[in-house]
Amino acid sequence: MINPPASFRWIRRIVLALLAVFTLVPVGVMVSSSLKPLQDVQGPFRWIPSTLTVRPYFDIWKTVPLGKYFVNSIIVAGGATVFSVLIAILAAYGVSRYRFRGRRLFTVTVLSTQMFPGILFLLPLFLIFVNIGNSTGVALYGSRGGLILTYLTFSLPFSIWMLVGYFDSIPRDLDEAALVDGCGPVRALVQIIIPAAIPGIVAVAVYAFMTAWGEVLFASVMTNDETRTLAVGLQGYATLNDVYWNQVMAASLVVSVPVVAGFLLLQRYLVAGLTAGAVK
Repeated sequence: MINPPASFRWIRRIVLALLAVFTLVPVGVMVSSSLKPLQDVQGPFRWIPSTLTVRPYFDIWKTVPLGKYFVNSIIVAGGATVFSVLIAILAAYGVSRYRFRGRRLFTVTVLSTQMFPGILFLLPLFLIFVNIGNSTGVALYGSRGGLILTYLTFSLPFSIWMLVGYFDSIPRDLDEAALVDGCGPVRALVQIIIPAAIPGIVAVAVYAFMTAWGEVLFASVMTNDETRTLAVGLQGYATLNDVYWNQVMAASLVVSVPVVAGFLLLQRYLVAGLTAGAVK
């Protein structure tokens, strides 16, 4: 193995240090501001709080119904993740293992949907949900189910494309051996292919969850006071007369915990899944 020159190593260290500072400084500001009383965050900025207080972490649950928003986000993000993974597994397995007419067109169409900005789908989805509600009585607009369906339109195409690449990297000999042993296609998928594709499935699940968890535009239009999610509910800390910046920072840290914890726990599978899909 050839060692890089010393100058290159120093440049790499400097670049990594700058990136670390660029990443950690905003987090430090959030933590510092969340431990300040309101009058400190409204005046000149201070890195170190003059008075440390944890009261903002208690007030965030009273100023706005943060608990309700938290539950809504968990249900919406969790539902979008589960349905995205299940549908993507079935669709990707069919595309990867079977040759049928229109297979290439289906793959290209699924991937091409990622080229359009999401805002283009806002008005069509709004009109579709309202018309469905008026004609059938099924309330999609303003419901968690409608928001889950909305997020599926964004996470599902990329999930299918990524799992197709991962399934293609799994040898077909495993399928053939399972069929010889008496397994049907569904049993071979459940007992052979899915266990071998866990890293790719985890990568798809993390992508779908993060897409739904932090989305603001569609959540602000497609929800009401009862189904509002965290990304939109954080706006409640700003009133006509004041902005509770210390509570905004505290709430932002609290809502980041599930995503950060999940990423740290699943990081090994996420990197493996993304790498395999990208290589294929």
